[in-house]
Amino acid sequence: MDGQKQSYYINIQSNDIFRDPYEGDWNFKIEATESQVNALERLFDRNEETDWESYFRSHIPYLEYHHQPQNREYDQRMLLIYTMLFYLGDEKTRSHIRKMGILNEDPAYIQHKSF
Repeated sequence: MDGQKQSYYINIQSNDIFRDPYEGDWNFKIEATESQVNALERLFDRNEETDWESYFRSHIPYLEYHHQPQNREYDQRMLLIYTMLFYLGDEKTRSHIRKMGILNEDPAYIQHKSF
């Protein structure tokens, strides 16, 4: 049943993925297979780990943000998360992400990518 898409509701700040729109606050609606949602969960999990690493490193004053490899990785993962949300999202989700202006690629191209 992995190939069947279902609706999911994403809270980007808390990294929550809901199956029901009434489970919690959400920002984006997507239509995704179970494996696509699992990939998104892994990206969220890795970003949470990086958040903790950054928190602890932030207490060392001589380490600058842009010199930390985990910060670049975090930024790249966030871009990938938004790309996946754009690709899997409904029109409202895609419109919101377009307005954010964070994707460098042509959104029409992104729609044809496979995750």
